[in-house]
Amino acid sequence: MNFIDVNGVVKQYDGHLALDHVGLHVPQGAIYGLLGPNGAGKTSLIRIINRITRADSGTVLLNGREMVQDDIANIGYLPEERGLYKKIKVADEIVYLARLKGMPKPLAVSEMEKWLERFDLTEWRNRKVEELSKGMQQKVQFITTVIHRPQLLIFDEPFSGFDPVNAEQLKREIIQLRDEGSTILFSTHNMASVEEICEQITLINHSRVVLEGKVADIKRQHKKNLFVVNVAGEEKVEPKEGLFEVVPNDDVNGTLIKLATGATLRDAIAHLNEHHTLTGITEKLPSMHEIFIETVQGNA
Repeated sequence: MNFIDVNGVVKQYDGHLALDHVGLHVPQGAIYGLLGPNGAGKTSLIRIINRITRADSGTVLLNGREMVQDDIANIGYLPEERGLYKKIKVADEIVYLARLKGMPKPLAVSEMEKWLERFDLTEWRNRKVEELSKGMQQKVQFITTVIHRPQLLIFDEPFSGFDPVNAEQLKREIIQLRDEGSTILFSTHNMASVEEICEQITLINHSRVVLEGKVADIKRQHKKNLFVVNVAGEEKVEPKEGLFEVVPNDDVNGTLIKLATGATLRDAIAHLNEHHTLTGITEKLPSMHEIFIETVQGNA
């Protein structure tokens, strides 16, 4: 059984169709990517799942039953539009928001101390939020999202505002939360992050689902018969008509070839072995960034 099942959701705002019979199926314990260009409908869907707004039609199921208001206590939501009380001290704000999620005060204080230490914020615990850097404020907001250990975590552009070092720490924390039992819905434009931590994705464009499935399967489905060839020494791989062409590419360590229609990898290897000292050949699958661009442009 999936942890979240969104079935045929429709949402319209003043003549604009934001979601057109959208479906989404998130397995228990997954880190699931929700992708799409600006205006595609991602945030509208997130707000419906989070019960901030209602769908015009369709259903949202949690563990096989329709969601109710009480389920919100088991959701942690980090919105793209961040917002903390700027004049409140860091420790007080974290505890206050944890209490709103139903945590007893002693537990909220104990967990707050642990999270501040993990994010190197302990010395800032009695400073007002407005005195923190943007990156520190982002860490505090992340803590307020996860402190009550919700079953479902919804992150909307979680890496926005983070430098590469802190973004890497955040990725590790997200993976650990998954390993500890949370199911994570993860909306982002950062395709590198998708490849690193998402098992499955749904891509929405123009209010409809245009691509969904396991990341590894999607990459295989979009492969282009491209292979990276490595040969000994300074030998130069030349194209072979009817077998493969050489594709200019500075991003690979070796020579990138594209098999001709009807040609087989076995034939290409035989040819390369005959004319070179072949040391390796690996398939080059497209990146999620390439697939994203191709799919969105194809559905323009």
